[in-house]
Amino acid sequence: MLVEIEDKIISTEIFSQKFVCDLNACKGACCVEGDTGAPLTNIEVKLIKNNLDKIKPFMSESGISEVEKNGVSYLDEEQEQVTSLLNGRDCAFVYKDENGIAKCSIEKAYREKQIDFNKPISCHLYPIRVKKFGEYTALNYARWKICGPACSCGEKLQVSVYRFLKEPLIRAFGESFYKELELLDKEMSSE
Repeated sequence: MLVEIEDKIISTEIFSQKFVCDLNACKGACCVEGDTGAPLTNIEVKLIKNNLDKIKPFMSESGISEVEKNGVSYLDEEQEQVTSLLNGRDCAFVYKDENGIAKCSIEKAYREKQIDFNKPISCHLYPIRVKKFGEYTALNYARWKICGPACSCGEKLQVSVYRFLKEPLIRAFGESFYKELELLDKEMSSE
């Protein structure tokens, strides 16, 4: 089922599906699996390029080598900018922490106050995928088997996708949009 807020068409799965990332279980698999890089806006590509020297200290050697050789992004099959990949799989901006968990060097640079922007919004919003259709923006829940632990954790904690993603939803669409999501959730829960 779908609901609409202004120019956004939203899958009701973001309200019904439970989800809380469990990095100890999945080890950050969404950063190292898949067949394309993370979607980037043109602004994000510029920000990453302009701040690459501040991001590099948090990157792996192979990631640095990849972006120096091929750039921070490439055009995917749909001719959209996505992050560069290592061996056609791992995001070039991934590093492994002391527990072997794949994490984002862009986010690390942001958290360490080296840059003033966070990781790409497509990564921050995951498992919500955003797609433009003319004047409308669609928000859908992306089902991926590697997120089984996140679904289990969300069920246990009774946290829905949109609640788990409060910060990135506000970052992407604003506080008033998030408040509308909360109102919709209350309405649907009382039916």
